[in-house]
Amino acid sequence: MNPILIVFGFGVGVLVGMTGMGGGSLMTPLLVLFFGVKPTLAVGSDIMYQAVTKTVGGYKHLKLRTVNFGAVLWLALGSMPGAIAGVKVVDLLEQRYGDRVQTFTLTALGCVLAFVGIFTLTRSLLFPNHKSSEGAPHEPLARWQRVAAVVIGATTGFVIGITSAGSGTVIAVALIALFKIPPRYVVGTDVFHAALLLWAAGLAHWASGNIDFGLVGTLLIGSVPGVYIGSHFSVRVPEGALRAALGAVLVASAAATLDKAGVQFVPNALIVVAVVYAGAIGAAILAGKLPNPWAVNPADEGVTLSS
Repeated sequence: MNPILIVFGFGVGVLVGMTGMGGGSLMTPLLVLFFGVKPTLAVGSDIMYQAVTKTVGGYKHLKLRTVNFGAVLWLALGSMPGAIAGVKVVDLLEQRYGDRVQTFTLTALGCVLAFVGIFTLTRSLLFPNHKSSEGAPHEPLARWQRVAAVVIGATTGFVIGITSAGSGTVIAVALIALFKIPPRYVVGTDVFHAALLLWAAGLAHWASGNIDFGLVGTLLIGSVPGVYIGSHFSVRVPEGALRAALGAVLVASAAATLDKAGVQFVPNALIVVAVVYAGAIGAAILAGKLPNPWAVNPADEGVTLSS
């Protein structure tokens, strides 16, 4: 039991509690870059630790009746087999290429972190107060929505199985933009679905021997109180600023992860692009051409998106 791991778990838990995202996107690169954990072992252990955390959150939202079971069902029909398929792909690659698959895992993780980081920056800086039209909390999905849910679930599930990162943001945005689910139900639906997805991926990684349960337990010691404390302060800290900071951290993590994977050009280019991107948006905000994401919107208090 490494006390520093407990501290890292607590810090990530606080951030997840405040913003509702960042768990899988931050913990896996931390384990690989700072603690030297083998990438496939870091991914599997992170997924299992997230599964336990999201199960607790899913049960809470189930009691609050903020879960749209129709959306959960159709998402899970795609995401659970997708996650298992992702794990099997890693297994097959490891059997054929041995330790070289670790480089593949690191590269895939770095690419996903870059996408999620830029996506998060875009959402927090360009559309900090965006609202879609809302439907009824438990309105049945149309046929095209069910098909979209299965496809989105399968894609994000596959990515989760390989990298443990990135699905929460995409799922949450889809629930609002495509399925018109009211924001307060987005959290419960996303968390409940994530629990199912992560258990499928976690059990597959367990069968493949990619989980260190001692590591999982150590992370949970720090993350559980961290999530509770972060949730308590979520309405007191400007969410836009937190999301912007998280996006910047994810881009930096992507650069470091790709560098560790031996991808020489991409990390430096990624950092330059991110700096120019953030600078341009920051200048537009100061000039009054874009809304200020650091301003607290009272209508949004208590609403977060899950990772």
